[in-house]
Amino acid sequence: MPMTDLTITSTPAARTTRRERPVTIYDLPFDQLEARLVDLGAPNYRAKQIFDWTYDKQVTGYDGMRNVPVDLRDTLSESLPFSTMKLVRALVADDGETYKLLYQTFDGQFVETVLMLYPERATVCVSCQVGCAVGCAFCATGIGGLTRNLTAGEMVQQTVDAARRAKELGRTLTNLVMMGMGEPLQNYTPTMTFIGIINDERGMNFGARRITISTSGIVPRIEALAVEPYQVNLAVSLHAPNDELRSQLVPINERWPVPVLMAACDDYIERTGRRISFEYALMKGINSSDEIARELGKLLRGRLCHVNVIPFNPVDMLEFERPDHESINRFASIVEESGNVPVTVRYSRGIEIAAACGQLRNHHEREQRE
Repeated sequence: MPMTDLTITSTPAARTTRRERPVTIYDLPFDQLEARLVDLGAPNYRAKQIFDWTYDKQVTGYDGMRNVPVDLRDTLSESLPFSTMKLVRALVADDGETYKLLYQTFDGQFVETVLMLYPERATVCVSCQVGCAVGCAFCATGIGGLTRNLTAGEMVQQTVDAARRAKELGRTLTNLVMMGMGEPLQNYTPTMTFIGIINDERGMNFGARRITISTSGIVPRIEALAVEPYQVNLAVSLHAPNDELRSQLVPINERWPVPVLMAACDDYIERTGRRISFEYALMKGINSSDEIARELGKLLRGRLCHVNVIPFNPVDMLEFERPDHESINRFASIVEESGNVPVTVRYSRGIEIAAACGQLRNHHEREQRE
């Protein structure tokens, strides 16, 4: 099925400002919402009603909260906006099973969210930053560097919007991956607040074990994540088994080289008892040789882990290429055999709709300039 552009509007890019982003309903954990309502003179039981309308029933604004008094709704609309991000573009591909959504933030930035529908699950891929400071050589998001962190509320809105869209399609959102724009562990506190809000049983009640946080290898934050109360999954973007190659692909490796990263992963596994997923973007002639495959298997042997081999998703601004199908399968087999670890080849969705993280944002901003 060809790409379908469900563009919402052709809004010109707003000029970036330094004004402070308003706090929204999506920013407040339950206890903070309860305190805010008490300050407004409302009984604290209204917090449960509002949480239920926002996260379980997934209304699009205060007007839909039918058992909340009109005067309180009006007050909240003025003092606690429902949301600050506007959907400006929606692309659909893969026979209606992949939706790439582009939001404009209150300060004129653009961020991406992807909803992917599979036979047994529906997954949302959430962004946590505008841009990224890590600067991985093969990633479109980092080309322009980091503009700013997203707030917890901006991450929550992406999730609730995706859940609402899935429901409209007759599906239930089952999984969440933080593999969109940005490095979650460099926006750690808002990320943890975000997880707490969607995990809260009084609202969305989204299970922590269905959430995966991906990192390029921020070792101190991996150590911190190991003692968090949320039983989330951890994915580490490895992409190379040695320091020489990984430093070329993932510059942060200079600060936390492979042995240090693997020690942090071992500590995480020991503390949590949870398996780590190692993500490996496979690029032709760069990190795809038989020798590197054997080295990767040797590195991971004996660890409680899983390897996701991800054939490189073409980015028009970069020169990296995807290996052919036979080479991809050969690489995965060598890693599995030499490391005695489970390996899955995971092809990216929505190539025709600029699926590689950051591409839709870059395309849209270029179109607006032109």
